[in-house]
Amino acid sequence: MASHIVGYPRMGPKRELKFALESFWDGKSSAEDLKKVAADLRSSIWKQMASAGIKYIPSNTFSYYDQVLDTTAMLGAVPPRYGWAGGEIEFGTYFSMARGNASLPAMEMTKWFDTNYHFIVPELGPDIKFSYSSHKAVDEYKEAKALGIETVPVIIGPVSYLLLSKPAKGVEKSFPLLSLLDKILPVYKEVVSELKAAGASWIQFDEPTLVLDLEAEKLQAFTGAYAELESTLSGLNVLIETYFADLSADAYKTLTGLKGVTAFGFDFVRGTKTLDLVKSVGFPSGKYLFAGVVDGRNIWANDLTASLSTLAALEGTVGKDKLVVSTSCSLLHTAVDLVNETKLDDEIKSWLAFAAQKVVEVHALAKALAGQKDEGFFSANAAAQASRKSSPRVTNEAVQKAAAALKGSDHRRAANVSARLDAQQKKLNLPILPTTTIGSFPQTMDLRRVRREYKAKKITEEEYVKAIKEEISKVVKLQEELDIDVLVHGEPERNDMVEYFGEQLQGFAFTVNGWVQSYGSRCVKPPIIYGDVSRPKAMTVFWSSMAQSMTSRPMKGMLTGPVTILNWSFVRNDQPRFETCYQIALAIKDEVEDLEKAGIQVIQIDEAALREGLPLRKSEQAFYLEWAVHSFRITNCGVSDTTQIHTHMCYSNFNDIIHSIIDMDADVITIENSRSDEKLLSVFREGVKYGAGIGPGVYDIHSPRIPSTEEIADRINKMLAVLETNILWVNPDCGLKTRKYAEVNAALTNMVAAAKLLRSQLATAK
Repeated sequence: MASHIVGYPRMGPKRELKFALESFWDGKSSAEDLKKVAADLRSSIWKQMASAGIKYIPSNTFSYYDQVLDTTAMLGAVPPRYGWAGGEIEFGTYFSMARGNASLPAMEMTKWFDTNYHFIVPELGPDIKFSYSSHKAVDEYKEAKALGIETVPVIIGPVSYLLLSKPAKGVEKSFPLLSLLDKILPVYKEVVSELKAAGASWIQFDEPTLVLDLEAEKLQAFTGAYAELESTLSGLNVLIETYFADLSADAYKTLTGLKGVTAFGFDFVRGTKTLDLVKSVGFPSGKYLFAGVVDGRNIWANDLTASLSTLAALEGTVGKDKLVVSTSCSLLHTAVDLVNETKLDDEIKSWLAFAAQKVVEVHALAKALAGQKDEGFFSANAAAQASRKSSPRVTNEAVQKAAAALKGSDHRRAANVSARLDAQQKKLNLPILPTTTIGSFPQTMDLRRVRREYKAKKITEEEYVKAIKEEISKVVKLQEELDIDVLVHGEPERNDMVEYFGEQLQGFAFTVNGWVQSYGSRCVKPPIIYGDVSRPKAMTVFWSSMAQSMTSRPMKGMLTGPVTILNWSFVRNDQPRFETCYQIALAIKDEVEDLEKAGIQVIQIDEAALREGLPLRKSEQAFYLEWAVHSFRITNCGVSDTTQIHTHMCYSNFNDIIHSIIDMDADVITIENSRSDEKLLSVFREGVKYGAGIGPGVYDIHSPRIPSTEEIADRINKMLAVLETNILWVNPDCGLKTRKYAEVNAALTNMVAAAKLLRSQLATAK
């Protein structure tokens, strides 16, 4: 019985790639240095999977930024503004597309389906010329082969690539992206031909868009594409991999009817209905089924007995020699190796499996199906499953009772938003086009060292508080000098917006090296929610009160919302997600009310990940939005009309959930806008009325580029064309944590100048 891994984390167990990338970007190391770190990581990953007994080992899942950008490079689909003259795409062009540079903005970045991973959105149009411009897939296959390891090269499939793209600037929004299929398939043929010549026997095309609600014409594109590729693919075993959700009956029939395809991969963790389709509709004779039964998106140990039962049932339909045990999706979305966790207690650790352990689980299931069951391994797994179900630390009856009592109320504030904004303005006395930032300020090396030393008990609490107070004072003074209207304290005490709160809530556990890539070199360390959630004591009041005492201007209290804490954590899978979310909402509600009692007049409750958690299938979206929006309202339903509640969202497509955003009933929302070509504004051009305060971002903080005053003023004018002057705020796209102070000072100086320029023009116009 064979085993397969869809993909593997690329950052390394100690974030080796992150540090190599940042060193290269800062000019401290060469391209060759970066390539060597990458090659060492790839070699280690391949050898690890080979030694674990995995038969189908993926290659070309490694990336310096993201796999969609790699495909853009492969196709030579470089937007003209980057001045690429052809030939093999090098780091300069590649990273300019991803990050921008001193003179050019980056391409749009958005979430990869419903995960916290991001990808760079291809920009395409009718005049684009595709050419084979990155040989990475072939090079990595040869690299593994030189090590004596046979791999399955993985490439984003042609139809999914186009469906994940957008019309380039200046191209009609209605431009049919699938009309480019005939133009990109010749490049795919070249890649396939090179892989065959290099000796590849398998190739994996990832076509995850098949799990979306696709119209018939889009499904037909898959049929046409693989029919066109059939002769080129002849002689290769071809796997089409899908993940993250169920397939519809039509998508399943389309997929299993594709020509030239040998095998089909399904996510049976998040796609349990697909399992029913395999049994009811049937499975094509002679084809392989790659069964994704080991969860690639969470860190809980697999229930091996349950998975074995699922696999045994599939055997009856597919046949023993055609069933391959796999992960549900790439392991990119989970942490690397549990071996590196030295501070988790033994009980919780026994409940977990990171990427390295999931590889072992996949192989153990394959061996068990082949009649070589490791009884000791299965017995230990069963004991861990039983321990987790019966552990008293998982359940808190008081929390469950409080969450159950939430039913029957929609938790809305008493006055409508218009009346609240009037009451708040009388108290805050803000100018039109008030300026603010999103929360974080640059996280310097000194600041990180202070937090590290405090955690390691190398400095006292008194020394730590003194250092953080000095940093807050510096940030407050800088904002006052810049003449920003509503201030933030810069979050110097926080390494991560979710981890910080999780550390102070009961029901959470934390890792030392449980890092997961979010985009580029950006890694996050998601907390683990293992039990019922409660707040033992105030979490932010001390720092927010300290910051407010340093200024007469309004100081925002900064919180992470319940839906974002949920979506950016590894969540318990033994109860519905909405129940856990309601528990978190009650904890944040207590914090909001304590901040208000402490005199904080503006409280921001970030819901950056609310859109991210939206189910991929439309039939499931209304229920999610109902409980997600309700959870947000729970957090602030008890504050007075004069307390201004902000929220923040970023790097997703918000236009399709704008009515749910309105239903959140926040007083002010700041929202990413500039990097996505201001497409957020289109929803207001189409007639949606928004009565609360809103701050569409005026510049992209993920690029080192400094926007001019004129450029920002132009952006504000575009906003004023569709939004009322009295509700518009001026702010960056997102927090400033990843930037340097020199960049922040220059960009914010221009932002404030642009706001003042527009205020002056508006006053003159009157």
